[in-house]
Amino acid sequence: MPSDTAQIHQRPGTSETPTFWGRMTRWTPYRALVDVIYGSPRRQFLILAIFPLIWVLTQHLGPMMQMARVSLTSAYPVAPDTETFFTLEHYMKFFGDSIFWQPFFRTLAFAFVFTFCTLIITYPVAYFLARHVSRRNQMLMLLLLLIPFWVGEIVRTYAIMILLGNTGAVNLVLKTLGLIDRPIPFMYTSFSMGVGTVYLTALYMLLPLYSALEKLPKSYNEAGADLGAGAWTRFRRITLPLTLEGIGSGCTLVFLISTGFYATPVLLGGPSTTVFAETIAGFFHVAGDQWPTGAAFATIMFLAALALTAMFQRIIKAMRKGDAR
Repeated sequence: MPSDTAQIHQRPGTSETPTFWGRMTRWTPYRALVDVIYGSPRRQFLILAIFPLIWVLTQHLGPMMQMARVSLTSAYPVAPDTETFFTLEHYMKFFGDSIFWQPFFRTLAFAFVFTFCTLIITYPVAYFLARHVSRRNQMLMLLLLLIPFWVGEIVRTYAIMILLGNTGAVNLVLKTLGLIDRPIPFMYTSFSMGVGTVYLTALYMLLPLYSALEKLPKSYNEAGADLGAGAWTRFRRITLPLTLEGIGSGCTLVFLISTGFYATPVLLGGPSTTVFAETIAGFFHVAGDQWPTGAAFATIMFLAALALTAMFQRIIKAMRKGDAR
């Protein structure tokens, strides 16, 4: 029998009775299951990859494949006692009627311009955050920049409407400063839609740029300065080439998102800024067999955006290889 002194100095939690997890680890079926799961690196990879694969297949590829299937059917939804067949008629409607080309190419042009504007606006912000803010305060600054994105797209779009309206803050400030006599009609123009798009997509550009700039060693620029390179030369020859990966990622995200915006162009744009997403939505809103046409048009836009993105990524890759040489 242990002495009283031994009992007093016995550490808590060292009871001879095993805990629940201790019993589980000694249970033969549990150990056999663990051996099966972690028996090889291949099994571990498959177990880790199965959930992301399920998510991609069900939430991304699945809906896209369903949309492509609908675009190839003669009618959808299918009425009772109605036979359907596969057809390319809905795709031919786009290529056979030039009225659909204008919103299509306008959407691509808008997406390209807005992506470039987002890059120009957010790059200095990301540079300042990554290079001139102490690491201790960077997370706080990022949190402050993320706060507007805690609300939905519609709420933020209405905020832009309030800001750019005839009685909004912008016109009010300009009038107070004596720069204007009557309100400037910012709303329902390409400008208002551009401001809204840049505002809504800035985060998707900022984070990849910040990540690329934050990983760039400061010693590179210090070495360039020691060799006599000026600020612009250091940016052009060191910073910009080494952040091309972040630029490519950010531009890809913003471009793809911009081609699919619907609510923002509807609320902020006008008749001269109709985008292809509005055309696609029109086919789903009307009664009748127009869903396959809308699905076909959506597929065309999706494939066009992917093709342009692939070309852009090849250009970025070529530029990186050229700089590496």
